[in-house]
Amino acid sequence: MSLDGIFLNQIQRELCEQAIGARIDRIAQPAREDIILHLRWRGGAGKLLLSANGNHPRVHFIANAPENPASPPMFCMLLRKHLSGAKLVDVRQAGLDRVLFLDFEAQNELGDLCVITIVCEIMGRHSNIIVTRGGDIIDSIRRVGFDTSRVRQVLPGMSYEMPPPQDKLSIIDVTPDQITDKLLAGRDIELSKALMGILEGMSPLPCREIAYYTTRGQELAVSQLGEAEIARLRFYLGQIADMLQQNTLKPVMVLDPDNHPRDFTFLPVHQYGTAMLTREYESFHELLDAFYSRRSQSERQRQRSSDLLRILANTSNRITRKLAAQREELLECGQRDHLRVMGDLLTANMHLLQKGDIKATLSNYYDPEGAEIEIQLDIRLTPPQNAQRYYALYRKADTAEKMLIKLIAQSEQEQLYIDSVFDALTRAETSADLDAIRAELAGGGYIRSRGGDTRKKKEQKLAPLKFRSTDGFLIQTGRNNIQNDRLTLRESHNGDIWLHTQKIPGSHTIISAKGAEVPKSTIEQACIIAAWHSKARQSSKVPVDYTRVRNVKKPGGAKPGMVIYDHFETAIVDPDEELVNRLRQD
Repeated sequence: MSLDGIFLNQIQRELCEQAIGARIDRIAQPAREDIILHLRWRGGAGKLLLSANGNHPRVHFIANAPENPASPPMFCMLLRKHLSGAKLVDVRQAGLDRVLFLDFEAQNELGDLCVITIVCEIMGRHSNIIVTRGGDIIDSIRRVGFDTSRVRQVLPGMSYEMPPPQDKLSIIDVTPDQITDKLLAGRDIELSKALMGILEGMSPLPCREIAYYTTRGQELAVSQLGEAEIARLRFYLGQIADMLQQNTLKPVMVLDPDNHPRDFTFLPVHQYGTAMLTREYESFHELLDAFYSRRSQSERQRQRSSDLLRILANTSNRITRKLAAQREELLECGQRDHLRVMGDLLTANMHLLQKGDIKATLSNYYDPEGAEIEIQLDIRLTPPQNAQRYYALYRKADTAEKMLIKLIAQSEQEQLYIDSVFDALTRAETSADLDAIRAELAGGGYIRSRGGDTRKKKEQKLAPLKFRSTDGFLIQTGRNNIQNDRLTLRESHNGDIWLHTQKIPGSHTIISAKGAEVPKSTIEQACIIAAWHSKARQSSKVPVDYTRVRNVKKPGGAKPGMVIYDHFETAIVDPDEELVNRLRQD
């Protein structure tokens, strides 16, 4: 996953088409290596992100800008000094190298017009944002001194120099024949790696795609290519060059089966078969914004929820161990009748026993064949006391069995509750969702509350997810167990329809009937919504129970979100993310 030269070329082209002539309205630096230029042009505006973050350096428009620090960093102040109100006059790229030049027309200290250039070097951990004027460096977001690099320094007052060139071929400057000739004359390695080594502006994904097309999915080295493979390689390289020159490349995102973004490129992707999904976007800027915003959101959610996941995993393991011990003990209690039999036999044969006996071998009159049974005795006890000891063990086992049945049921309910919390955590979309789940666990005593009880305050801000069926009925889904209870037991009416996946952790879903007859189509859509907001969202043929709210009850002492219901019907549906997103209301 990297922003290669060809993808950057398409970013540069879209910037030229949309933003040339735009003026800088504001400048912000929300992170140490990120700059946001708020641009305004006739009929529109945009937020241009320049990022030198070594993990994901990039340049593109973003829909939502992150929060700014209370005081702007020094580099941000420098940009404001030199570029406030400046006009974007050109966006350039050096060949297919990963260096973008943004030329701004600005006024210097004397009020004269001058051109100030922001150089965005997109080179992994060596990425940088450099401000130059007349070829001289004013400053950079990351200064590179002699102690860091002996080859190329980036310091104020020095002349700007391009990064050292690589001995690679540009697909728009040479012919496919020249590329294949150099390929065949090079090292005998896997084709995709060989393409990476000789083509400028190509990241691993498009190189693998070219190799996949060339070899029909086989993993071949350069020396294994036949005439047919070489002909296909030349043809595909020519097609890419034509699309690049005619501006017909398409931005494509690669997603895993869970719909999480994995990679992006400028070509149709076929190498993964059905193992991955692909989605085409309207613009390269839109793709990058969607890709990184979803990844960053996912990373932030994963980091913020890591402690909760650990707590839930430990709690689940504890309950599993406790259940195993309780069930084993219950199994032992099942042998309690044998204890009573031994007490009866000792009582019936008291005349044959004496204090100090280690064991007694007696005829078992409970056995139809009258087989003998050996009973262990406590030498410290009299025969009557030994008989009473077995009766006491029998009563203890009988009482333990009744208690264990209740305890096992409670442990099973707690396990279901923890599973439901874990399911809600995996579907949490915002920080408010995580805060609500954290408050729920604090209320249940599973974690310590942070700074007092904030559950009510958080819950007031957090509304259920809302959907509108094609028939116009409001459908609401709880985000967590506390909200599930509130939605079902307090905010819905007896005539509304309640839905939940059958014996599968998930959210409560309510169709607001408002006294009207709810059509089957709305019930089916609500079932799909309930299935999607459950642990079975990646499954098919999911059973969803539905009934009137009047038939749903909460047992006394039950955990949040746990209810019982009757007089229900069951629908079998397939979760459909596209339908859920289409019906959702913000």
